Amino acid sequence: MAESRARGGGDRRLRWLLASSAASNLGDGIGKVAFPLLAVTLTRDPLLIAGLSATQFLPWLLFALPAGALLDRIDRRRAMIFANSARAVVVGGMAVLVAAGGVTIWVVYAAALLIGFAEVVADSAANVLIPAVVDKGSLDSANSKLQACEIVGQTFLGGPVGSATFALFATFPFLLNSVGFAIAAAVLIGLAGSYRPKAAESAPADLRAELADGFRWLKDHRLVLRLVVIAGLISLVSELAQAQLVLYAIEYLRLSEAAFGLFALVGGGGGLVGAGIAPRLVKTSSRSAVLLGGTALCGVAFTGMGLTGSAVAGAALFGLFAAAVVAVNIVLGTARHTLVPGELLGRVLGVWRTVVWGAIPVGALLGGVLTHALGSPARTFLTSGLLLFGVAGFAFVSLRPGAFDDESATALRVLHQDR
Repeated sequence: MAESRARGGGDRRLRWLLASSAASNLGDGIGKVAFPLLAVTLTRDPLLIAGLSATQFLPWLLFALPAGALLDRIDRRRAMIFANSARAVVVGGMAVLVAAGGVTIWVVYAAALLIGFAEVVADSAANVLIPAVVDKGSLDSANSKLQACEIVGQTFLGGPVGSATFALFATFPFLLNSVGFAIAAAVLIGLAGSYRPKAAESAPADLRAELADGFRWLKDHRLVLRLVVIAGLISLVSELAQAQLVLYAIEYLRLSEAAFGLFALVGGGGGLVGAGIAPRLVKTSSRSAVLLGGTALCGVAFTGMGLTGSAVAGAALFGLFAAAVVAVNIVLGTARHTLVPGELLGRVLGVWRTVVWGAIPVGALLGGVLTHALGSPARTFLTSGLLLFGVAGFAFVSLRPGAFDDESATALRVLHQDR
């Protein structure tokens, strides 16, 4: 690994990284609730409200690739510190404007865009730092802990804290958000060492050429390329249904708006279960078994949701989906960390996230069209579930040892062996 490590300090370094990630994810969770709530107090135009969500998502499509190239050139810990510090400053400025009554919907848009660009750097840097702070045998566990930090911070703590504090005092959640990002930056001071890839020390500063190198490596590495395609398909097909979840719960299951919140909590709980059991499942079977089985279970969950009329069963099945998809994400993350050279990890992650995140709005749009055509969100869940079985079948065929040459088949052992 290109980054320097202190002998025997892996657990300590991982704790610093996870502490920073926990603080920043709490800030993310607060912000994802506080910003829309603030926007609603400024305008009731549905296009402007919907546009805010798109604005928060846009930086991942525009900046994931160049951010990945930058992270392959600079110290990744310093990049996280800078990005979290920038988010703390921007959100702190928002708190001042909200308190002074000087905020407009366009200021909210601008702040969301700036925070989004910094989020791309911070989250990507946290991901590519994982192989630098733990050994290969601990990658599944480290990835599961990183996923757990995200789920707890954004689902269980950030959302409720953001809404509750906004109801008390509109400035309050933005102050907490700013403090969370500042803590995330400060904690990383304890992560000693240099985390700049060695290849960046002598390479010319030509980001375009480096991006081309990353694409070329990915094109030539058939296994990682197929994993990117599988991850993109899972994202696209599952979003068909996930984008219709509120309609499924309120119109099909006849739940109240308050009861719908339980779906998010059940999903978060399922995600935590998936994060907890994925490393154990890998040890008792293999990464390929968890990947294929998890994708198939996603299909089972959504197919069941499309067939049941029970709110309890629907919520339980959604929790099953969340557990399965988190387990799949952990396996994919570990495979990426194991197979991609450290000096290329940022660029490959940029391509990976552009594909996966780019599939989300496409899937959401297609899900809306599908529900309109089929006349029921339950039928969209059923369709999504059946398509996920198809994705599992495609993954099974694509990841067979016989589908690769000798060099790629050797790399495939990362999936078909438990270590």
